[in-house]
Amino acid sequence: METSSAPFKKNAPSARERLLLTAQRLFYQYGIRATGVDRIISEAQVTKVTFYRHFPSKNDLIREYLDYRHERWMSWFSDALTHHGDNLDALVPALAEWFGQADFRGCAFINSLGELGGEFPDIVAITRRHKHDMMAVIKRLLEPTRQQKQLAEAIALVVDGAIVRAQYEPSPRDTLRAVRYAIATLAGKPL
Repeated sequence: METSSAPFKKNAPSARERLLLTAQRLFYQYGIRATGVDRIISEAQVTKVTFYRHFPSKNDLIREYLDYRHERWMSWFSDALTHHGDNLDALVPALAEWFGQADFRGCAFINSLGELGGEFPDIVAITRRHKHDMMAVIKRLLEPTRQQKQLAEAIALVVDGAIVRAQYEPSPRDTLRAVRYAIATLAGKPL
């Protein structure tokens, strides 16, 4: 629990950051509905008063979580693509990197939309923005043509399908092979 007599730690995350990081981990791992505010408060080691001072409701925390996740994921995605060559061929190795993580549970936005989309319209808007930004990064990898936007949208759709499939396959290998084939086919590249 927070105490006013705790020593000041220069690099220690603030209570707000602890709440957001804890919510991010729990929401992604267990789902938004399955994660209660009391559990977040307990694991973040803050008081209820502190929680509600930073997040007046769980919905406010959900919005912040998705914004935070968006910023982190987009930064990782851009960096991973750059690391793997910053071209269309970089997409599959970047996805392989993500799918291979021990805590991979798919797309936080697709998962949240599936859980709460109909009853929490903000999630639809946040997901739409995230997917638009992901598509824009993919578009940047393509040669400028009249069909660049349509090709980026089609590849983004393939990526979303791969994210879902990677959650239930025992290994991402077959999913990644299918993504490679679909991208090559859409882009008119030899396999």
